[in-house]
Amino acid sequence: MIDDDVPAFWRGLGLPGLADVHTHFLPERMLRKVWAQFDASGPLIGRPWPISYRGSDPERIATLRRLGVRSFSALAYAHKPAMAAWLNEWTLAFAAEVPECLPSATFFPEDSAAPDVRAALDRGARIFKLHLQVGGFDPGDPLLAPAWGLLAEAGTPVVVHAGSGPVANGHTGPGPIGEVLARHPRLAVIVAHLGSPEYEGFLDLTGRYPNVRLDTTMALTDFWEEMAPFPRSRLAQLRDLGLAGRVLLGSDFPNIPYPYAHQLEALTRIDLGDDWLRAVCWDNATAMFGLPR
Repeated sequence: MIDDDVPAFWRGLGLPGLADVHTHFLPERMLRKVWAQFDASGPLIGRPWPISYRGSDPERIATLRRLGVRSFSALAYAHKPAMAAWLNEWTLAFAAEVPECLPSATFFPEDSAAPDVRAALDRGARIFKLHLQVGGFDPGDPLLAPAWGLLAEAGTPVVVHAGSGPVANGHTGPGPIGEVLARHPRLAVIVAHLGSPEYEGFLDLTGRYPNVRLDTTMALTDFWEEMAPFPRSRLAQLRDLGLAGRVLLGSDFPNIPYPYAHQLEALTRIDLGDDWLRAVCWDNATAMFGLPR
């Protein structure tokens, strides 16, 4: 499948488009630094990671629109103190100008964590992002507890890169975020990348916490399967979770080393059925965020 085939893909499923909860738009200077990190990541992960969609913000927005992505996010993530507030200013202003973009925000373990979350919620933030691997922090840090509580009370989802892929640190894996969920069991966590490579552990969390969901970001693609293949023994559980509204389409656009279409191809070839694809690619996200069909 190539990108030109994507509209035919979702039309063939009877969908009005795609809803992608895991895309990135960042301030230009920060985005260039992120891309430089990917460009230099080859020795760390053992293979190159070229960025497929560099372009400007308008060019990348146009690409998503051409593909038929009718809802997407601007997931920024703070990796050090005193970043979250200004990142939230940027991402929320971006969403105000781009009607397809969910108002997106972030926070970090610092004294301002709860005020940052409260301010973003008051401005209409509908999705948050934390990156435990890049940030290198414990999600159970006491400074984060009030922020988790606010999000649990609001029911606002937070996409968490909690898995150890592609490179682990001491705060990744299902254990640390699982401890947060034990204290805040109503928290709406969306585990990025299906929790790769600790797929089983994160799938087990979905059985204990009804508001834990998974996104498909990069999972099952050729690039990711070579590093961390999804256990085929868990495909039936992935099917059931998707049909229950708990698996959402994610792509990592624009920071992907292959065409956007390949994520959809990867989801199709595991053969979980058209109902599952409809749920994952559109219905689950639109139901979660109350988006019009």
